[in-house]
Amino acid sequence: MISGFRSFCIARVAAAYRYLVKHVVPVLLATHALGAAGQGPSLSAASAASAAASAPRWAQVPQVAGWLRAAQLGLVINTADPYSVQVGEYYARQRGLAAEQVLRVELPLRAALSVDEFEALRQHIADHFGTRIQALALAWTAPYAVDCNSITGALALGFDGELCKRSCAPSRPSPYFNSRSARPLAEHGFRPSMLLAAPSVDEARALIDRGVAADGSLMLRGRPPVSAMFLTTADAARRVRSVLYPPPGLLRAPGVDVRIAPAEALKDAPRVLLAITGSVKLDLPPAIDWVPGALADHLTSAGGALAGQHGQSTVLEWIASGATASYGTVSEPCNHLQKFPHPQLLLLHYLQGGTAIEAYWKSVAWPQQGLFVGEPLAAPFSR
Repeated sequence: MISGFRSFCIARVAAAYRYLVKHVVPVLLATHALGAAGQGPSLSAASAASAAASAPRWAQVPQVAGWLRAAQLGLVINTADPYSVQVGEYYARQRGLAAEQVLRVELPLRAALSVDEFEALRQHIADHFGTRIQALALAWTAPYAVDCNSITGALALGFDGELCKRSCAPSRPSPYFNSRSARPLAEHGFRPSMLLAAPSVDEARALIDRGVAADGSLMLRGRPPVSAMFLTTADAARRVRSVLYPPPGLLRAPGVDVRIAPAEALKDAPRVLLAITGSVKLDLPPAIDWVPGALADHLTSAGGALAGQHGQSTVLEWIASGATASYGTVSEPCNHLQKFPHPQLLLLHYLQGGTAIEAYWKSVAWPQQGLFVGEPLAAPFSR
């Protein structure tokens, strides 16, 4: 685990900032490491202080051109993994996937693939699905990495070995970030993916069932509001996304109560659609009132390292608690905001009717180290 202050080339940071401004997203540049110490001055301390002092405001998102459908999703099953076979077959049935939408491969049962193993998998996917499949569901919990890259990041952007020499450096920008596109492969040459990962087969089936139940469920007239919980903690290195939190209050049209509250408030929140926080360890209450399709993640170094070998909470804890999708990084990212979901973009793309895979992927500017986990097609605001 890398810790302490990291200094970066100002030219690279400036280029990253220009990229974000182009997409009209107020993402600040922060460069603390997220290891045990997580200390040191931030390159953007003045900007962060200024943003924190100003009144929160909503980010801008484009009007989407549509959203992904089941017919555009490919499913990959690892035949060497009994979990993958059972979960993958269940998912194909529940989402009505055709036989040609399913690819069966044999992968080693370990946390990370070698580069050669990964490239063989990537070629299998390209050969089998061609150009018709726009996104992928990966029916396993491991492998979740390729060296320091997440498997989902590497499948979309290609493997980046240079990043493994300096994992805290800025990484490849996503062409899909804050995009209006409903066809990422056709329009950006970019195929997002998401792991159908859970602590057990039964919990994975429950995850899938929540995703299916979510579809269109929050478009019903007269329903009670759902809660979007933007949570605060005392962890200075990991609470950096709080500068991107929106104004609190009720969004009447979609029926979403936006709340900024201490992390402890999650246990009493009604009908939770979204939970965003930052912490090393999660202290989740035993019965969160999640709605089907709920999204939740915490900013920390190794939330996507699903084996839990770093002593930090992983996204599997969110899934086990009843969330439908989550996100975490597999290697030390430092707390660059661009390497984590932008809280507002995540919510706003979801409210437009997008799927969980679209909302999460469109909210991360630098997803190379980030692992996307959950039921990809969950879409509670779909029409």
